[in-house]
Amino acid sequence: MSLYYTEDHEWIQVDGDVAIVGITKHAQDALGDVVFVELPDVGKTFEQKEVAGVVESVKAAADVYMPVTGEVTEVNEALRDDPSLANSDPMGAGWFFKVRMSKADELAALMDEAAYTKLTDAA
Repeated sequence: MSLYYTEDHEWIQVDGDVAIVGITKHAQDALGDVVFVELPDVGKTFEQKEVAGVVESVKAAADVYMPVTGEVTEVNEALRDDPSLANSDPMGAGWFFKVRMSKADELAALMDEAAYTKLTDAA
């Protein structure tokens, strides 16, 4: 499995043509306590960088962008029921949705962990 990051602070873990998407620890730290998530509908197709969801905290609301073009195959119902999972485990149990990628070559435009760390350290 490969892990990538976007400039908008989403992470995407790729396993074959299916990937899991969530927000990074950096995004979670910036948002504060997450109180609501809006997840996409299963079966809906999104283009890369299209808004696929929303995360709201006590401080702000932020869009969740689709890291790669594809179809949503599953959403994290546990996160919908308990948005605080995005705080306690943003890179694990706090995942947002799974997507079947239709343009895997778009992964080349994303960052690896070293590049993402450099981006967030500079912020």
